[in-house]
Amino acid sequence: GNRRVRSVGELMENQFRLGLLRMERGITERMSSVDIDTVMPHDLINAKPLVAAVREFFGSSQLSQFMDQTNPLSEITHKRRLSALGPGGLTRERAGFEVRDVHPTHYGRIC
Repeated sequence: GNRRVRSVGELMENQFRLGLLRMERGITERMSSVDIDTVMPHDLINAKPLVAAVREFFGSSQLSQFMDQTNPLSEITHKRRLSALGPGGLTRERAGFEVRDVHPTHYGRIC
């Protein structure tokens, strides 16, 4: 079937959504345990789950790498690199050589 390239923005959106859901869960737990008439918004909101989700993506995701800055050409090739592996993609067990090879029709499509 056809594969779709997920951009960095889409991956970050997913991580941000996870962080916001965790933050929402924390806020609802705090709202149930405090007096709503006297509490201020800054007492309820804790941004640590959101920050942790973004840091987790950049620090430990399979799709996050340090950029190769040896020379300008290596930097450009690193930025153009795509991966079929990782979250939402193929696993190493399922990915045979035919799947991992570049198909001749890809050359004109991915730029």
